[in-house]
Amino acid sequence: AAKDLKADAKVGDVLEIPLEVPGDFGRMAAQTAKQVIIQKLREAERNVVFDDFKTQENHIVQGIVQRRDRNGTVIIDLGKIIGFLPAAEQIYREQYRPGMRLRLYVLSVAMGARGPEIILSRATNKMVEEVFVSEIPEIADGAVVVKGIARDPGNRSKVAVATDEASIDPIGSCIGQRGSRITTIIDELGGEKIDMIQYSADPAAYIKEALNPAKVSYVELDEQTKEATAHVAADQFSLAIGRGGQNVRLAATLTGWKIKIVQQGEEEKAVTSEDDADALAKALEDKKDGEETAEKA
Repeated sequence: AAKDLKADAKVGDVLEIPLEVPGDFGRMAAQTAKQVIIQKLREAERNVVFDDFKTQENHIVQGIVQRRDRNGTVIIDLGKIIGFLPAAEQIYREQYRPGMRLRLYVLSVAMGARGPEIILSRATNKMVEEVFVSEIPEIADGAVVVKGIARDPGNRSKVAVATDEASIDPIGSCIGQRGSRITTIIDELGGEKIDMIQYSADPAAYIKEALNPAKVSYVELDEQTKEATAHVAADQFSLAIGRGGQNVRLAATLTGWKIKIVQQGEEEKAVTSEDDADALAKALEDKKDGEETAEKA
């Protein structure tokens, strides 16, 4: 096309093409031309920002809290553009104050009617995984693999790790010397507790590990219903369940098995990972009452 105008044109040349002006432009025509040019420039800027943030999708970015809108969504300043932290992706214990600097996980980047729409999260499991990748070199280089994550955002996460290299301790690598690495991760997640779990291909061994810090005597498996029965001593019963059933639910989510906790002893009690909070509270209350009665006797 350039050679039609200049026969010896080559790549890199700049062609100056005089344009004929049919007449003097009026005020309205000039204003319209200005608006069209500005609009095209803004569209080009939005496309550049969109392409930039699209590469950061499923990664962690830093932002500054601007404000909270009427729907509870927190508006985050990401530098060139703003992002949105919906109420469902927030950690309920965290206070998002204007000017506060946060690290956030980019859930999605899409082009909307008003430009790029960036949805952020602090509650997704992927946030935990990305923090581990950024803080643990062995995970970043693939020597240690994150096999699963179960999370109660803001309270506790269980992270299962494994390695094929005999010389590497996967849990020790994540905890670091004197807990230096895991402390950094906990701070990054706003004080959320982290349970490091040794992954095992043996479901029974994996479930025993997943119920940490409770000590499990043994585990029985029903392959057809995918239900596991974990037998624990009386003093480990409440620990295996966790506050509000948190420990057993996270273990069930992590392993993919429905878990039934059975207390060993004269008075056998049982709860499952699918029981509601009231049923779990009643089981723990009954246990407490039984212990008080035994002490009085």
